[in-house]
Amino acid sequence: MKAIIGGHYQIVKELASGGFGQTYIAKDIHLPDKPLRVVKLLKPLTISGSEIVPLAKDHPTFSLARRLFDKEAQVLYKLGVNDQIPQLFGHFEEEEDFFLVQQLIEGKDLSEEILDKQLSQTEVIDLLIDILTPLAFVHQHKVIHRDLKPDNLIRRKSDRKIVLIDFGAVKEVISQTTITDRQARTIAIGTPGYMPTEQGNGKPTLSSDIYAVGMIGIQSLTGLYPTLIPNDPMTGEIQWQDSIEVDPKLAEILNKMIAEDFRQRYKSAQEALEAVSSLQDKSDARSVSSKPVETFVIDDNTTEKNSDRTKSKINNKLMLSIVALFLALVTGYVILTRTLDTTNTNNSPSSPEKSKDADPAF
Repeated sequence: MKAIIGGHYQIVKELASGGFGQTYIAKDIHLPDKPLRVVKLLKPLTISGSEIVPLAKDHPTFSLARRLFDKEAQVLYKLGVNDQIPQLFGHFEEEEDFFLVQQLIEGKDLSEEILDKQLSQTEVIDLLIDILTPLAFVHQHKVIHRDLKPDNLIRRKSDRKIVLIDFGAVKEVISQTTITDRQARTIAIGTPGYMPTEQGNGKPTLSSDIYAVGMIGIQSLTGLYPTLIPNDPMTGEIQWQDSIEVDPKLAEILNKMIAEDFRQRYKSAQEALEAVSSLQDKSDARSVSSKPVETFVIDDNTTEKNSDRTKSKINNKLMLSIVALFLALVTGYVILTRTLDTTNTNNSPSSPEKSKDADPAF
């Protein structure tokens, strides 16, 4: 692998490698802060004898691979407007290889949350809603993810939302151009345990994604990897309820999600989301109704005693008021009497001696 691809993506390290290509972290050295990107290398393949080898550029089907790759890149570009799907920053062809450049999502994949663990029913309901919400957007665009599994679901560090990564649509492009000398050959896209029968036969539907989400929910409840859960040999249905107790309504929804016959499943993520969300609403209602209610108990004896004490206080206050009123009346009477006496004294006639001494009138 070259140190710089596409003219400005400097490879930092390899993230993963598989049958369809490699995934790298790279710096975009054309931008000032050199942001990190995810670069996916996809190789068109062909079968030569018993070996799978890269498809030569001059092979007749290479042009078909190019057209399909461009078409699927356009789909990923449109889906990237949703903040729970990585943005597509570019796609290009270089030396017979196809490259996708996508947004790097910081976080941890879901396998770290659920591997060998048993989540509560409330946690599983919340998890299903977290996954189905962005998947509903994908299904509205008539796109099938094709490879939903814990490794392809990232719990974003910044806001704890689930981000869908590694769509199988581009892998499907590669598989469609993988041929033999005699006939075309389709490689099934998906992961055992999360992939329903019709998808394994190369005919996925929107409900194939619903099956995968249902299996993730069951894995979260039971703590068992899907391939370790037994099937009914007659019907093919997953027998996951034998080891745990689960709310009947939640079990009903999960069983519909993983029905062996895809026609019996929810038709889209939006339909499944509405069903699961109804469980969350009921859980919230139960939570509210289960809160303790303050109760006031009236004790007759206590009430009677309180009433007697209240009456006694009122009587005491009444007596004090009467005494105060009486004292005020007495005080007022005394003051009034003294005032009247003083007035009478000032208004009495002059003495006779004073009249005799007066000068006679002429």
